[in-house]
Amino acid sequence: MSLNSLTLTRIYHRDTYPAISPTKPSLNQAGKTILITGGGSGIGFEIARSFAKAAASRIIIVGRRSSVLDAAVAKLRDEFKDSTAEFIPRQGDIGDDSSIIALWDSLNSQNIFVNVLVLNAAHLYPNGPDTLRIDKGEFMAAFNVNVGGNFFMSSKFVNQPLHPKGQQLNLVNVSTAGIHMNPAPTQNTYSTSKAAFTALLGRIADEHPVEDVQIISFHPGALYSESASANFDKNLINWDEMALPADYAVWAASPEASWLHGRFVWAHWDVEELKSDKDILKRLEQETGFLKVGVQGLAEISIEAFMKK
Repeated sequence: MSLNSLTLTRIYHRDTYPAISPTKPSLNQAGKTILITGGGSGIGFEIARSFAKAAASRIIIVGRRSSVLDAAVAKLRDEFKDSTAEFIPRQGDIGDDSSIIALWDSLNSQNIFVNVLVLNAAHLYPNGPDTLRIDKGEFMAAFNVNVGGNFFMSSKFVNQPLHPKGQQLNLVNVSTAGIHMNPAPTQNTYSTSKAAFTALLGRIADEHPVEDVQIISFHPGALYSESASANFDKNLINWDEMALPADYAVWAASPEASWLHGRFVWAHWDVEELKSDKDILKRLEQETGFLKVGVQGLAEISIEAFMKK
């Protein structure tokens, strides 16, 4: 796959840049509470750092491993000791409905209203060259987390009892939806389940105006994370810098990204060039399926399209 097939913009970033810098005044998150799933390590931890740089008032990181969360919060508190940001670790499993209910019930009981939800946690396995040889139970475990868990988290987020009337919410979905490695689909379960949820978010965005909840999904890039280091040599490819998707998440949760409501984009694409491209803006306006998960070769799949004479 060539680089040109991966980008809509001439400028292709591998590291952060001024337009998405979390210290940019227009991206300021002061007074907001941010909740990040899978926030104890890797890209989730870096996203927490970026929101702290954007002056978020409270950052809640959720994960399954308490020790990892505690260590992450200790690092954040040390790095941002001169700020007023509050860092909260919350052990939880988004693949477990009771864990999700307990999380949101606890936040509500503490009068904590979440302004921004970053869905970063994911179930990566099982994968293999022959999908039909994967155990059904293991196969569905990925969908339970990547679709069911993320859906339930989104539902709880949007329906918070403490939600002030007229207060906009921001939902950011970190997704590598639909990426297949040929000749062997080595990420078949993960990419397919992530694609399913990303497609669902596109539909949900059609139901909810951006003024109520801004929804943006983005591909974070090729990151040498904890899971990547366990499976790949660091010299295999040119890995992207963690700061790119981390800062992009802050940008995606800002008013500057409102015109991409419901779309699936890549952190690599230059946001200023993307917004200044008249052809892309025209397609966003005219094609409901543009930059959404769908069928390659078709601009739109909808009941309206079927009913057109």
